[in-house]
Amino acid sequence: MEPLAIFVLQLVLSLSVFALLAQWYIVPWLATRSGHEGLIALIFPHAFRHVGLAFLVPGLAADALPSSFATAAAFGDLASGLLALLALVALRRRWSLAVPAVWLFNIVGTIDLLNALRHAEAVPYLAATWYIPTFFVPLLLVTHALVFVRLLDHARQPQSSTRAAQGAAGLGSPQ
Repeated sequence: MEPLAIFVLQLVLSLSVFALLAQWYIVPWLATRSGHEGLIALIFPHAFRHVGLAFLVPGLAADALPSSFATAAAFGDLASGLLALLALVALRRRWSLAVPAVWLFNIVGTIDLLNALRHAEAVPYLAATWYIPTFFVPLLLVTHALVFVRLLDHARQPQSSTRAAQGAAGLGSPQ
């Protein structure tokens, strides 16, 4: 098999496994949690996005890895990871800008992943970093989707009473 075919197969299979895990276990568990607690759980894997800096480490990726991919993926992941940490702290401390911080993190992080996945020319040169897009990225895509669902549910709530809206959306105080 060609490396690109193996890559796509592994990416799709990992995405499928994480989607089933989310549907069967994570979504039902989230239904029992407050909005902030659920968002914190979904965002935590993104706090490890600094792992993407591995694309810049000589010897982990092939020397021929396109620098346009390596640089964008590495620093996009770092920025997304730092925004994830900010969102986690904001949620935990109940800052008034917690939900906007989550939106910012989720939009930037999703765009970063989608941008990285469009670089098929990089696949043959991933070397030891192969596991990042074939295992870690599918987990991140699924959790990004779940965060969007949770944020959109919150946004649909009537805003007549902020406290009532947050409680109805599960974005109030932890239980």
